Amino acid sequence: MKKRLAEQSLLFISVVRWITLATIIGIIVGISTAVFLKTLNYGIVFANRQQYFFLLMPAAFFMSSLIITYLAPEAGGHGTEKVIEAVHNRSGRINPAVVPVKLFATVITIASGGSAGKEGPCAQIGAGLASLFASIFKFDNSDRRKLVICGISAGFAAVFGTPIAGAIFGVEVLFVGSILYDVLLPSFISGIISYHVAELFGTKYFYHTLSFIPVFTQLFFLKVIMAGIFFGLCSFIMIEILRLGEKISEKIRIWLPFKSIMGGFILVGLTFMFSKQYLGLGLNTIENCLGGGKVQWYAFLVKSIFTSLTLNFGGSGGIVTPIFFVGSASGNMLAQIFNLDIATFSALGFVALLAGTANTPIAASIMAIELFGPKIAPYAAVACIISFLMTGHRSVYPSQILAFKKSKFIEVNTGKEMQNIKISFQGFKNSRMSKFISKIKSFYIMTRKK
Repeated sequence: MKKRLAEQSLLFISVVRWITLATIIGIIVGISTAVFLKTLNYGIVFANRQQYFFLLMPAAFFMSSLIITYLAPEAGGHGTEKVIEAVHNRSGRINPAVVPVKLFATVITIASGGSAGKEGPCAQIGAGLASLFASIFKFDNSDRRKLVICGISAGFAAVFGTPIAGAIFGVEVLFVGSILYDVLLPSFISGIISYHVAELFGTKYFYHTLSFIPVFTQLFFLKVIMAGIFFGLCSFIMIEILRLGEKISEKIRIWLPFKSIMGGFILVGLTFMFSKQYLGLGLNTIENCLGGGKVQWYAFLVKSIFTSLTLNFGGSGGIVTPIFFVGSASGNMLAQIFNLDIATFSALGFVALLAGTANTPIAASIMAIELFGPKIAPYAAVACIISFLMTGHRSVYPSQILAFKKSKFIEVNTGKEMQNIKISFQGFKNSRMSKFISKIKSFYIMTRKK
């Protein structure tokens, strides 16, 4: 009896302790996110007043990469990836200099027209502040890691106004196919608190309840399944475009600030070739898609290229907002081709691309409910899970650790970072399915010969 009472007492103390710590992190991250978003909005408003402000992209990228190179190299690229790497490899230790450097570098990048997002900086700034908090109060590595994960959740929740999806994102994004249950409570607390604190400081959020209410039919459900497959392929394409940009950047062996000038000039040229639609956050295009408006069929490809150039050539920012653009634009194209409801399939693409590129189907499914209403929930969940599976063993976050294989026919070395896994198809070659397909091929060849 005494042991049971002791167990319950210790569990109660642990729960109270983590509620308190998560609340503190939520308040810190909520305030920092509100400051970042207000600073970013001021920068964007100022830039939008000048018609050709995007011509300054080479200079802006040079300034951004210069600050990052000499003050905090960890602040380069999209922030969430760096935090994942810190959690897995350094028990969540993050250089405090990342916080101001990431803030200013991202504002400079996006305001000038760089195609990047705002969630990465919020996650990295939040995680950086959580790591600093852990250092000040001398928490051990296990607690520091939990606090940093809370920072990720709180940053994601506060930047998009999705406290539940944000909390799940923080514990789902670290491992592909596994969730950290020991951080669930503090992640939820920090996500909810940071969201309300940011809102209290005047942060405005985008919610778009869909007017079209889908009626379940076998045909409509089949369309959603096919859309999920399509969104998985779009996720694959976006990841590969980002990888290609990284490989090209690595082959250009010059000083990063000079390389960033080159990237800026390329983006300026592409802007004249296409339009200013693909610069910055691209929120107008996303809202147009979700409102039922039409966009060019190639919009999702062009945005992927703009984002790859920005993040691989010295720009700083997040990746999720461009993912939302690519997702809603690909859903828009699919709806136009097959005469479907544009708003509904743009919304499905919005969350399904997040599920596929970031390997976070649960967070993406919950986000659909928080942003678009509960009516779309079952369809969004199906599209997100299929997209997640179809993307394969790749990610926009190479430091994610693979916890399971997505098909029994594919052999992969689980337990390693996504960038280090090796894929083999020997399991499929030895399967009954492979033999069955071989027989069909043989029969087809014999038929043609006759």
